[in-house]
Amino acid sequence: MLYANGSVDAAEAVLGTVLDSPSHQAGEGVWMMLLDLYRLTGQRQRFESRVVDYATRFERSPPPWQDLSSAPAQGRPKAVPLLSLSGTLSGQSATQFEQIGIIGKKSGAIRIELSRLRSVDEVGCTLFRKLLRELAAERVKVSLLKCGQLVDMLVGQVHVGRPEGRDGWLLLLEMLQHTGEQDRFEQIAVDYAITFEESPPSWEPKMEREAISTAAIEAAVTAAEGFSLDGELTGATTESIRRLAAFAADRQRFEVDCAQLRRLDFVSAGTLFNVLAPLHAQGKQVILRNVNAMVAALLRVMSVDQVAQVMLRA
Repeated sequence: MLYANGSVDAAEAVLGTVLDSPSHQAGEGVWMMLLDLYRLTGQRQRFESRVVDYATRFERSPPPWQDLSSAPAQGRPKAVPLLSLSGTLSGQSATQFEQIGIIGKKSGAIRIELSRLRSVDEVGCTLFRKLLRELAAERVKVSLLKCGQLVDMLVGQVHVGRPEGRDGWLLLLEMLQHTGEQDRFEQIAVDYAITFEESPPSWEPKMEREAISTAAIEAAVTAAEGFSLDGELTGATTESIRRLAAFAADRQRFEVDCAQLRRLDFVSAGTLFNVLAPLHAQGKQVILRNVNAMVAALLRVMSVDQVAQVMLRA
């Protein structure tokens, strides 16, 4: 509770007093809380002075030292967020598109993987084009990956001489710019002009220039199927927790990576419970993975472990 409120020194003093008391046989959970507190605050010497006692008491290897303090790693490039669209692209995708827009504008660049789409309707085309226009207006770099399946679906839905589904036509032309298929683009652009009796968009290649291997894309998409919480989340910074509801909309099971989550306060823990409880009631399985022992203790106090599976970090 002290740590959740930001009183690190007081929390350390309480844990140290418990472990040093000759009359108190502290369990492994208390030891892990103190060791994680040392890692979270970058106190390597104190950590190393305790791990020997830990190993002796529990007859097992102690957790390794890892500096989990707030100092950022030097020279680490900022990863471009990768999100995956799946299922049906329709009016029900509005919330997901809204969240993609928020993430893209915040990061300045975003990658969207499309191979898991199974169908698309006119409203979905309209919403997707609106998202791409908004990101372009904000100068956000957008890379669309594996557009081929969406292109094939759209080709089957447009009909020369039948002036309907305009956004489907325009989305198709935009996807071809992302796949770099200029000849196919020019052919469909002529069909568009005939059908709607107006000039089609001009060719403007948008294919991602960097060579990305299929294996690399698949690995990134697998990672994107999860969700992450990081930093110190307090009552004023719960936006990332609220995004969980949108992320969970079309998923029955997913993981939340908490490896970089240092601290939650009581307000943010309550917000997390309020987001996860309805998901649990819907039968969805949420796994909070790599949670440090200090945060895990608060999650137990706030009953978050009753609506999600909490897994401690090594």
